[in-house]
Amino acid sequence: MNLPQISPGTRLKKALEKEKPLQVVGTINALMAMLAKKTEYQAIYLSGAGVANASYGLPDLGITTLDNVAEDARRITDVVDLPLLVDIDTGFGATAFSIARTIQTLEKVGVAGVHIEDQEAQKRCGHRPRKKIVTTEEMCDRIQVAAQARLDPDFMIMARTDAFAKEGLKGAIERIHQYIEVGATAIFPEALTSLTEYKAITDTVSVPVLANITEFGKTPLFSVKELQKVGVSLILYPLTAFRAMNKAAEQVYSSLRKQGTQESMIEKMQTREELYKLLDYYRWEAILDQLGGNKNT
Repeated sequence: MNLPQISPGTRLKKALEKEKPLQVVGTINALMAMLAKKTEYQAIYLSGAGVANASYGLPDLGITTLDNVAEDARRITDVVDLPLLVDIDTGFGATAFSIARTIQTLEKVGVAGVHIEDQEAQKRCGHRPRKKIVTTEEMCDRIQVAAQARLDPDFMIMARTDAFAKEGLKGAIERIHQYIEVGATAIFPEALTSLTEYKAITDTVSVPVLANITEFGKTPLFSVKELQKVGVSLILYPLTAFRAMNKAAEQVYSSLRKQGTQESMIEKMQTREELYKLLDYYRWEAILDQLGGNKNT
């Protein structure tokens, strides 16, 4: 007898109940998702900037598409069962049909939830100047469509608001309450600058609130304990590993070019054996042997 499978949305809900606050790490590809699972994270994240930067060599300016994001998400959900939260920018389309298609497409590939933002379609990074946001009514329409389109009631519809930069804390909180009323099941206030601001939000809402602790941005690098004290439910590190990977790769390329050998960098590398263990290489090799893959022809 087959037991009913727990949905990705339900797994995210259970992770939130288990770990308070829940640390959510950005994974730009399937291998990074496997490393996150190995190091015992309970939830992972696919950043829109990560897809644009890593998969396509593009800036995070709303250039990539639903298909681009869905493909990277599918590669991740194919190899790990950790609940995956995905950045869908403004929903990948101006119409209700486009947003509904985005939700249903990502549900089908095993995503646990998404965050949708209140910037205009030609969006900018949340920690850059000159952001433009849509009206509260337009954002509420986006959220309502997204909530109605999901099949799993536990699929997270997180509303990201960039209103703090334009309308201040009071304006952001007013928007947040309206977003929750129309179906947002979690809130992502972008680019806050103090713990007091987070607390002002968590004190007034009953849904989970996410803190985006991204490097080199407007928000200080608050610790888990600090954010726990002000009622934050999720802490997001969207591109932390990605930035470290990029710097390490640049240093390796430079050293190899200058020295003509990688000897000085070996100690900093993941070994072949470590990679094989992560990938379960020997199990796959055994299957190949059973299928006659090593027979001489």
